[in-house]
Amino acid sequence: MAHENLKSKLETLPLLPGCYLMKNAEGKVIYVGKAKKLKNRVNQYFHGSHNYKTTKMVSQIHDFEFIVTNSEKEALILENNLIKKHRPRFNILMMDDKTYPYLRLTNEKHPRFYVVRDVKDKKAKHFGPYSDSTAAYDTMKLINRIYPLRKCVHIPNKECLYYHLGQCLAPCIKDLDDNAYVDIVKGITSFMRGDTADVIGDLKNQMLAASEAMNFELAKELRDLINSIEHVADKQRMENQNNGSFDVFSYHVDKGYIAIAGMLVQNGKLLEREIQVFDIYDDEVEVFISFLMQYYSVNPVPKELYLDSNILCPELEEVYGMKILQPTKGEKANLLRLAKNNAIINLNQKFEVAYRENTKEMKINNELGKLFGIENFKCIEMFDNSHISGSDRVSGMIVVEDGAFKKSDYRRFIIKSDAQDDLSMMKEVVYRRYFRLLKEGQEFPSVLLMDGGKLQIDAAKEIIDALGIDLPVFGLVKDDRHRTANLMDSNGTIIEIDRKSDVFFFLTNMQDEVHRYAITYHKQKRSSHLKESELDKIDGIGKVRKDKLYKTFKSVKRIKEATLEEIQEVIGEVHGKKVYEYFHS
Repeated sequence: MAHENLKSKLETLPLLPGCYLMKNAEGKVIYVGKAKKLKNRVNQYFHGSHNYKTTKMVSQIHDFEFIVTNSEKEALILENNLIKKHRPRFNILMMDDKTYPYLRLTNEKHPRFYVVRDVKDKKAKHFGPYSDSTAAYDTMKLINRIYPLRKCVHIPNKECLYYHLGQCLAPCIKDLDDNAYVDIVKGITSFMRGDTADVIGDLKNQMLAASEAMNFELAKELRDLINSIEHVADKQRMENQNNGSFDVFSYHVDKGYIAIAGMLVQNGKLLEREIQVFDIYDDEVEVFISFLMQYYSVNPVPKELYLDSNILCPELEEVYGMKILQPTKGEKANLLRLAKNNAIINLNQKFEVAYRENTKEMKINNELGKLFGIENFKCIEMFDNSHISGSDRVSGMIVVEDGAFKKSDYRRFIIKSDAQDDLSMMKEVVYRRYFRLLKEGQEFPSVLLMDGGKLQIDAAKEIIDALGIDLPVFGLVKDDRHRTANLMDSNGTIIEIDRKSDVFFFLTNMQDEVHRYAITYHKQKRSSHLKESELDKIDGIGKVRKDKLYKTFKSVKRIKEATLEEIQEVIGEVHGKKVYEYFHS
């Protein structure tokens, strides 16, 4: 039955396509969905029976918004964008995926050829993906050696070594016409498709000429280059013999979870298997399509996608321009069944592991709730400071939600005040964190946990009380050997914890995690501070030139090792000479 305050809103929903955003009592978006007819779809949540997890989600809905679209295709795209923006708790959120290297030939006036892990630049040509990154980089080096392409990201004011080696046309000092790279681009495209006869023939003529001139060193280099080209060409011809490229995705639902499996085939080779497991709170087909929409927004889109016959979503084809096949007989149907059977074996294993982990997290969360004496316990936040004698003062905050570390919600703070002691620093970050949540109307954690006893608890409680927030504060008390011993509440009462229990080990892991997070951030700031102070000593090297140097060389050590020409290529002749002489005087 719908909430009383939502009845009128539900009755006046339009029978049009669009997206809906479910919100909790704090106004936070907890679920995003799409619909062919908004009125029918949204009303389904508040009428009829649901499974346990959907009922749990509906019980937290306090309000909703909707956005009308012109078509189901627009609704699908909008849903994907809203999920990325709000990251709702009850939507499936795709994990970070492994990406494969591609070779990109840019469509610039002076093109470049280099390795990338995305194909978002639609104007450029892409070759791949490569299951072996070494092969991708070897091919890149080979192409850049054969064809005189631009190597630098930003065109400098002076020619570099590549020009003198005959591996660049030097657009930095020459006015090249628009047709300068036409034959080069055609040659690279043919080469990457396996047509290397012209290149090899030309190099063999050069090798013979070098031998006749008794320049045996050059002849040997050309011979090695020919061997490298033939090796790459043979591999590409082998791959092109079976150029079938497609994805196969299927899913399995059980006990409130959906396990999604995919097999990714490129040039007839199985590149990878994708297997992910999520809680499911909505219609399984809608959830599966939402996953595919998210997946192909960050991964290469195949020409063909094989799906089970119950998946009907022509909008997915329209959005990504791929062909969805659902064979029921013949060779392609056998291929789909083979892929599905292979996926099921892995799905069952993944599902069992995920189910056990989730059960363990639920157990931990229940035990934490009992320990803190809080019903509907959900979330803990914990802080730690890090500094050396008051320098590079930082603080880190970790979050545990539903019995698991939620790294996406971790936060880092740079201490802004003149505070030098840990208690004053802790007061500052506690104030900044919860004043912001209060100001933005965001949800507060169930517990603020301090790494320490009464002093730390009182310091945090002083800020919490001043803000007028109802947030329980606890502390982890250590024994004489500086080991975690017990829990303390804000009144100073000790709450004993069984040292052999899972919840005790979990709390000690929280301490280790917050220490690690704060110290790692401190080391980053300190390292950055040390690097900046060294370059700051060089006259004329400001922030812009420092950023260019670090972007190119990554560290001071590599800047020291660089040649004068390499440094000048990045920041110009005059300032490059200053940097080089500073490190080599």
